[in-house]
This record gives sequence, C-alpha cells and structure tokens, in this order.
Amino acid sequence: MRLSDDQVARFRDEGYLFLPDTFSADETAVLRDEAAHVFTLDREEVWRESSGVARTAFAAHTYSDPFRRLGRHPRLIEPVMQLLDGRVYMHQYKINAKAAFDGEVWQWHQDYGTWKNDDDMPEARAMNIAVFLDDVTAANGPLMFIPGSHKAGVQEAGHDLETTSYPLWTLDRAKVTELAEAGGIVAPTGKAGSVLMFHSNLVHASPPNISPFGRTIVYLSLCEVENHIRRFKRKAWIAHRDFTPIEPLDDDCLADLVAARRQGTAAE
Repeated sequence: MRLSDDQVARFRDEGYLFLPDTFSADETAVLRDEAAHVFTLDREEVWRESSGVARTAFAAHTYSDPFRRLGRHPRLIEPVMQLLDGRVYMHQYKINAKAAFDGEVWQWHQDYGTWKNDDDMPEARAMNIAVFLDDVTAANGPLMFIPGSHKAGVQEAGHDLETTSYPLWTLDRAKVTELAEAGGIVAPTGKAGSVLMFHSNLVHASPPNISPFGRTIVYLSLCEVENHIRRFKRKAWIAHRDFTPIEPLDDDCLADLVAARRQGTAAE
C-alpha cells in the first residue's frame, strides 16, 4: 500500500490522514473478537479505568497471534515507511478501549513529548497509525486533533499523573487554546476498518465516552530504526527495546483467521 503524492502532501500540511475502508468487515471482526478476549486477560500489560473496565492493553502483538499479524500488516507498515523514509521498528503497541458510559478522558498531548521525556527518543521521526475496530462516532469519544499543530514543534508540557489511569505529558489550556485558534479542531469519525495516521507531534486528545456505545482502537507507534530510544526507564512492554526492522507480511495475512472465524460462526 503506497500513499499518493496528494496524500503525502496533506499529511505534511495537516499532520494526519484518514483512510476509510482499509480493512474489510471480516478482517475487523477477527480483530474485534480478539480484542475482547485480550481485555479479559489477567496480565500486567492490561490497564484498567478507575471503574475497573479495560482501558489499554499494551504489547498485544507479543501474546496474541492476530495482533502480531496486524503489527506487520503491509497496509500499515508500508505507508509509515514511506512517510518516515526508512525502515521502522515497533516502539509501542496498544489496544485502547473507550468503554460505554465509563471510558475516561485523554488530555491534550503530543505523543513525542512523552517519547522524548520518558524514553529519550532523539527526534520526532516516529508516528502513530490507528485501526478502528468499532465505528467511531461523534458520540463515543473520538480522537480530536488540532490540524497543523505538529509544525509548531515540541511544546512545553506538564506530567499529569492524576487525571487518568495512564500518566501523560500534557499541554496547558493556554497553549491548547492558542493552537486551536490557529488550526481549529477536528474529530475524524468513520466505520470499523478505517485507519488514522498521525504525526507524533500532532496535538490531540479524546473526551470521555458517556454514550452506550463502546469503541476500541489499535495503535501502532512506529519509529525509524536509527531514531530508536536511548533511555529504558519504562517497562519494555510499554516502550519496546527490540529495534529490529519490521518485515511486512503478505497482504492476505489475516485471511486464514477470517476463514476460521466464518467456519466457527457457521458451526454455531
């Protein structure tokens, strides 16, 4: 999968791309079923909201075969290699849930701010690619971006250890207001199987989900291999230490899982 010149230019200007229908309904269903299973696991990598519902499952590609395959899928890896102009490794892998009624806020932040402060990643030569496993709507806690904010560089941030169950380096209200007045705010929404790519300096957040509709998104945080982290204070399943370049699988790498799911559904 290769991005067009227009898509590359839009990413450079706005800091994100929305790619609908990247994965089929069958492929997405396999991953959604597996995410539900992963969230039931009693593992240290699975973090929970204050209510007890699952919030984030880190490093699922190391203990789940479907998510291992997704982490090497060419529809995700190849566009990032194109944008970063080099081979990439998996800096972080997480499945984020916004549970119905109980999904909590993610404050305004830049991902590279955390990667720089906590992991000593040299440059912002890393980015996120997100796969919607459920429909993401205006009602169920979508991601919000400030378009173009990545071009302002790394912003001063404070370490928020209290607002949510996951510590973040977050921006203050004055800076968010300044950036939003310049670039506005967008909240890309779409069907399950859609993909969002966004720059590691793009300022973003997500509101609580008080709707009765949950949503789950898988995030691959990919870093150009020469730009690997230099500090190892966070656990290895949060900030990975294997800098081996990812070798993309074939495009049909989920096909046998789809076939097995169909057979199982038919048997029921």
